[in-house]
Amino acid sequence: MKKYSIKNYIRYKEDLKEEIARLPDYKDEYNKYSRKQLITKFLPLVESIARKFSTSDQASGILSILDLIQIGSEGQTRAVDKLDWERLNKSEDKEQTMKSFLSKRIKGAIRRRIDMHRGTMRLPEHKLNEMRNTKDKKIVAMFFNSIFLSIDAHPNDDENMAYQIPDKSEPYNIPLMNIYLKSLMKKHLNEQEYEVLRLSYGLDCDKHSAKEIAKKLKIIGTSDYVRVSELKRKAVETLIDNVDHSQVLDYL
Repeated sequence: MKKYSIKNYIRYKEDLKEEIARLPDYKDEYNKYSRKQLITKFLPLVESIARKFSTSDQASGILSILDLIQIGSEGQTRAVDKLDWERLNKSEDKEQTMKSFLSKRIKGAIRRRIDMHRGTMRLPEHKLNEMRNTKDKKIVAMFFNSIFLSIDAHPNDDENMAYQIPDKSEPYNIPLMNIYLKSLMKKHLNEQEYEVLRLSYGLDCDKHSAKEIAKKLKIIGTSDYVRVSELKRKAVETLIDNVDHSQVLDYL
C-alpha cells in the first residue's frame, strides 16, 4: 500500500478497495497470505473499530477520527507480527478468532493513545480497563440523570452550598454533545418521549417548561405538566436500561 496524507483519505479508500479486490481468496487458510496481504485484508476492521470511539474534545483530546484510524492501523500491524498461528489453525472458526485477536490489539492501541492526549492526569491502564469493563448501570444513570432530571431540580441555596460553588471545569462541546444525545434518543425512545427530552433539555431549540411542552404535544388536562414529568422520567429510565455504559463513559 502507498502512503497517504489525511487530505487523500478518499483516494486511500478507493485504492484500498482495489487492493482488497486483488487479494487471492484463500478462505480460512490465512497462513498462505503474505504479511502485507494480511494487513491489507483487515484494514476495514481497523476503520470499523476506530469509528466506535467518540472524537469529542473531552473523549479523545486532539485526535480526529482519521488519527484514530491511523493509530489503529499501527496497532493492527504490530498484532499481525504477533499472531499465534498454532492456536489459529486449531480454531474451528478461524476468521472469528483472527478478528478477535486483532480487534483487542487495535482497541488497545487506540485507547492508549487517547489516554495520552486526553489530559494531564494519567491513570494506570489497569484502572482505566477496570472502569471500561464496569457493567454497573449507575454510570449510565449518573450521565442521563445529570443531564435531564437535574433540569427539574431547584435547590435551596441556603440548604445546598454545593450549588454555590462556581464550576471552573472545561465546558462540554455542547453542539456535538447534543447531536450525540439525539442519536441515542432516536434509537431508543418513541416520538413523544423523544420530543419531551428534546424540548426540556433544549436540544437544537430553546429550553421549554413542562407547561409549554404539554401545549406543544397537545397533552390536555389540569395535570398536564405532571404527565410531562412522568414521560421525561420514563424516557430517562428507558435510556438507562438500553444504553451501554461504554457509550457514555468518555463524557463523565
